Amino acid sequence: MTRSVQALAYACPSALQPSGSGRLLGLETSGGRTPRGAVARPRFFSGFLTSPQIGARGLLAVADVAAARYHQRIRPGSLDPVVTGNGDRLRFESFSGCGGVYARLDVLSAGLDGAETGHGTTNVDVNNPLREALSRLTGDDPLHLRVGPEELAVTTMAGAVVEKKVPLPQRWLRGFAESQVASAGFDLRAELTGAEAVRFLRSLPRSPGRGRGPLWVVPSGRTLRPTTRPVPGAVCLAGPDRLVALERVLRFATALRVYGPVPDGAAAASAWEVVLPGMRLTLTLSPDPARGFSGEGGVLEALATDEAERDAELVSVLLSWEPRIDPAELAGRAGLTVERVRAALTRLGTAGQVGYDVAEAAYFHRELPYDAERAERHNPRLLAARALLAAGAVTVDGALASVLSGDRRYQVRESADGRLSCTCAWWADYQGRRGPCKHALAVRMRRRGATDAAAPAGAGFEAGFETTGVTR
Repeated sequence: MTRSVQALAYACPSALQPSGSGRLLGLETSGGRTPRGAVARPRFFSGFLTSPQIGARGLLAVADVAAARYHQRIRPGSLDPVVTGNGDRLRFESFSGCGGVYARLDVLSAGLDGAETGHGTTNVDVNNPLREALSRLTGDDPLHLRVGPEELAVTTMAGAVVEKKVPLPQRWLRGFAESQVASAGFDLRAELTGAEAVRFLRSLPRSPGRGRGPLWVVPSGRTLRPTTRPVPGAVCLAGPDRLVALERVLRFATALRVYGPVPDGAAAASAWEVVLPGMRLTLTLSPDPARGFSGEGGVLEALATDEAERDAELVSVLLSWEPRIDPAELAGRAGLTVERVRAALTRLGTAGQVGYDVAEAAYFHRELPYDAERAERHNPRLLAARALLAAGAVTVDGALASVLSGDRRYQVRESADGRLSCTCAWWADYQGRRGPCKHALAVRMRRRGATDAAAPAGAGFEAGFETTGVTR
């Protein structure tokens, strides 16, 4: 797997320092995007946290995930979390190095006491000395949070820039989009009190448990009961040890909410939200510890259509860092159907412009501080489908189509409800649960008239992709 290198430049290291009214948590920012465009070191917030110790531990949990590899742990990773200011809240996000766990800490307006929160997205420096200082934070001393440098610091510390160069796998960026698509299909399946949440999470196995099938949990009274089968109402918990970051905040939890799709017999992603005073900490887990979100294929249908590309360009102009995006309201403003707006939001998610909040069942606007306009070019199945179209390998005859791939010909059939199935091994293994295979995707593109095999235009960083079995 090839990677791009992302340079993160900070005016000075983030730090937790004593101040006249308590302590000052200064989170330094790197280059980011705001309503004013690209900014070297944007500032989003300066004020107090209403629950200092909880905020510190929630930030540590997000940093824990950024530094973790839950699969193939011999190769630790580290990437500074991303922070988004949405006007009424701050969102801290990270992805694990293995791409299978997405973490987000939402510090809501009730958790912030200070100046107005800004708008934009950037990286924040969470270094080892800061982690140690936050871990030692106790008591109820006031904690002043500053996200971004003071204006004076920007002008006087130009010579003291702290720069980090970190490898950024392309799968990490694709994972943001795929986790958003998965989360949009979740419903609330269970809610536990804080005390029950502590008991349940501490009862989970701590070892990875390799070789065993996925664990399922089902509501039982006031708690969750483990089961080995996806019974009605059950939620998949693949790799329960991946919830370890939640232990940072368990003692402060007021509730635990569990989200997931309707079980269909196969392992599935799930989201685990710890409700805190003025905050929410959510971990979203991939269907298997060995499966990162990047290969799930949920965005492929949106990437394969010219219509979605044009709609995404229009919708992106209408976004204004909203903490809650209402597809119906956005459809009215754009003059599109709700279905087309949802497809456009999915496409925008591949560039990091949109996320999804399961607690509010709503999308939100952010702009990842990476030039991601070429992200879709590095999706293996999309590239393979375009290559099949360019080679004239797709023949359509009514509801049945054939695709010549290598020395074999595959049959792709469209059902009455528009679903495609294929005779290839990929489809036999996953039945569409990880998105369409390259043959079905090529047929879909052919039916919609998307015959241009050239990669989409755009400028941005060059990053490779894993050549795994997801290209079948």
